Amino acid sequence: MIKFIFFKILKWKIIGFKKLNNKCVLIAGPHTHWVDFFLGLAIRNVINEDIKFIGKKELFFFPLNLLMKFLGGIPVNRNSNSNTVDQISNYFIKRKQLKLAISPEGTRKKVSKWKTGFYYIAKRANVPVVAISLNFYERTVTFSKPYFLTNNKEKDFKILRKYFKGSVGKIKELS
Repeated sequence: MIKFIFFKILKWKIIGFKKLNNKCVLIAGPHTHWVDFFLGLAIRNVINEDIKFIGKKELFFFPLNLLMKFLGGIPVNRNSNSNTVDQISNYFIKRKQLKLAISPEGTRKKVSKWKTGFYYIAKRANVPVVAISLNFYERTVTFSKPYFLTNNKEKDFKILRKYFKGSVGKIKELS
């Protein structure tokens, strides 16, 4: 049913998708609207992959925690005394499989530079990054090939940003 709605009614296309590695960080964007979350859930269902997301632990209270975990949420403690990158990297280390989606912008607002958390999580966990471009203008979801980070963050960001060139988010001016 989701596939029918996604492809036939909403008229979205998926480009470049290949079965994901057992462990990877997926960066999806541009993230401009709350509807991106639900689009991500639909995409996850259509491609039949178990993709998780992180959320602040304050959202994981009963009974909302049941829904959040069912949807693939992983609670993280984001207070100043905790290292979120370490917490999430440890999730990768402890599991045989973890596919984690993160917005590189870190917000739905327009940003001039990405947050670096996804980068350091992927580096520390030694997993590839897959870029997922959500282009509302063309109604396309484009997957990159898995990219293994180098020791040159500027080069890596330049390569990863290319996958989002020309992508238009739900709110165009925030793209």
